[in-house]
Amino acid sequence: MEITLCSDKITDLAKTMIQVQQALTPALKDSINDYTNSSYASLKSVMDVCWAALLEHGIWMTQYPVSVEKGHLGLVTKVVHVATGQWQCSLIEMPLSKNDPQGYGSAITYARRYGLSALLGIITEDDDAESAMQRQQTKNHEIKPANSGGNNQQKPSNRPPQYSDTVPNSLPQLDGVKYRKQKAQNGKLCILATGNTHSKKEFLKSAGFRWDGEKKVWWRYDNAA
Repeated sequence: MEITLCSDKITDLAKTMIQVQQALTPALKDSINDYTNSSYASLKSVMDVCWAALLEHGIWMTQYPVSVEKGHLGLVTKVVHVATGQWQCSLIEMPLSKNDPQGYGSAITYARRYGLSALLGIITEDDDAESAMQRQQTKNHEIKPANSGGNNQQKPSNRPPQYSDTVPNSLPQLDGVKYRKQKAQNGKLCILATGNTHSKKEFLKSAGFRWDGEKKVWWRYDNAA
């Protein structure tokens, strides 16, 4: 099936989509595929990443099935710049695992998250803060103290990061978000936010947390330390 993929002009849409993409963060791999024993970002996780940014910048997004080859699902993902009517879309076509309502529904969900991610440029990543920090510590082979000079310089160590479950009560209580402490390489105590953090990023920012793209974790210094 051939479809027109965009309006005659998309200049204003493209400018606005740049602003949308600047606001996007990676989608959290929040679900497990029981067949492959691997994690993936669910449709909800992908929507959590982009929905507010699209609405804020006046972009209407819609997804709908279209008729394609028998035994296949066709799904269109379309974004429209409300102010000008300029639009762009993509078509994903995939075979049905089962030719029944259950197979059709599963295929739509699968196609929606892949079609939306591809059109908007959404990437996925793990949100396992502990694993990310441990990988960084293994890479460096030590936790460097704040003052590394003198005869008391700390020797390289492969010990796991030091954690503490005692965190300030002033931290925002967010569903699906957990906090824990860890000593950073400069010797200072940090508070890590783990779990379903992507949909709560604005609350974390207001509480002083920052996103570390290299270690893939939200963190802030422990002000009480």
